[in-house]
Amino acid sequence: MKKILAAFMIIGLVMAAAAQPALAAEEETGALVVKKLFRGIANAATGWMEIFKQTSLVWQEDGPGVGLSWGLAKGVGYAIARSVLGAYEIVTFPVPVPEGYRPIMQPEFVMSDLEQSSYKK
Repeated sequence: MKKILAAFMIIGLVMAAAAQPALAAEEETGALVVKKLFRGIANAATGWMEIFKQTSLVWQEDGPGVGLSWGLAKGVGYAIARSVLGAYEIVTFPVPVPEGYRPIMQPEFVMSDLEQSSYKK
């Protein structure tokens, strides 16, 4: 009886050890799904901020005339793209598209690249 109990304990330990990577992968996937949903909500809600961001960045690089014309047009385009992609990510958040739930647009969020931009100057 002790040998049977010991055999079951060993089998149980082996099965538990084998299941650990699968459980870790499920937890990681769950976190990526939630992150994709959050990213979609954030980008759909804040896409309009691209208008001011792009206008300002182009203004700083090329001057006020170009900033108010090309920067504004670029900002409107980026705002529409970010908002539409945010809505797309909300709808498709449980699906691993693109592979690994990676963001479609860079930077991942509207203002996440401000630390590297010319705003710090």
